[in-house]
Amino acid sequence: MSMTPKFSFVLPAYNEEDSVVAMTERLLAVAEQIEGTVEIVWINDGSSDATGMRLDSLTQRYPAVRVFHFSRNFGHMAALCAGLECARASHAVITLDADGQHPPEMIPQMVRCWQEGADIVQCIREQASKSGVLKKVTSRGFYKVFNLLADTDIPEGAADFRLLDRQVVDALNTLPERVRFIRGLVHWVGFRQVSIPYSEKERLAGTTKYSLKHMFTFALNGITSFSVRPLRLSFVLSLFVILSIALYSGYVLFALAAGKDISPGWTSLVFIVLFLGAAQLLVIGIASEYLARLYIEQKRRPVYIVRKPDSRREDA
Repeated sequence: MSMTPKFSFVLPAYNEEDSVVAMTERLLAVAEQIEGTVEIVWINDGSSDATGMRLDSLTQRYPAVRVFHFSRNFGHMAALCAGLECARASHAVITLDADGQHPPEMIPQMVRCWQEGADIVQCIREQASKSGVLKKVTSRGFYKVFNLLADTDIPEGAADFRLLDRQVVDALNTLPERVRFIRGLVHWVGFRQVSIPYSEKERLAGTTKYSLKHMFTFALNGITSFSVRPLRLSFVLSLFVILSIALYSGYVLFALAAGKDISPGWTSLVFIVLFLGAAQLLVIGIASEYLARLYIEQKRRPVYIVRKPDSRREDA
């Protein structure tokens, strides 16, 4: 395609040989409902089945389809980042999964929200498909823990099904950090955001590629990318120990004033143990605070992001 498309549909795919053709055809049908040219960007995340071959055949049949093949499996987040960097859309980029659980038929509604002024249209899962109890519990627990620890809140049920204005995509692509948690970064960059609900559909074929190990790694990367509060835990504990010393000192003074018998040596031993514990935790807490600041600086996120006036919605 020589003409710059107005919209890009970005889909990471890993071993989705039975889904990519049907998903592409659905996206092409949706593209006819949108005013403006569209490209479909597939990121083959090192698939070991026939996904790559079928995607290559789609590029021969449909000029709007573009495919990028990873040399190996780098993971969903890496594929999503690659898709954002490869997308050529002048107006907006829509990201969604390849398995059909993110219904592409909602894209026209997302585009309308964008035309009304939203820079980010985030789809929120309100009804999950037949997921296991463990997945539902861990998913709900992750969002609660993340929002408790992180400075950036993510709505529960927020998935990688969203529309991003071109300037939002450009802002995300300039972030230099290597371990990227896109769901958090999308909300961290700001801009005008709206949410719309969607019901998760059944997979077109196959089974989920997210094992319990992958979900744990995903959650750990998300929390550590947006929170330094675990590093500050030792400082909080030191304050708790200091409070314990104060309370115990008050108890000892009260006991002595009341004429109660206190075992010789026991009070001094408790004081020494608590004092040393508090001192160690306090030193670790101070060191952790400096480490947290180094961690924040190392990510080199911009201090601010300027939102530019945008008139592109008028001709979309």
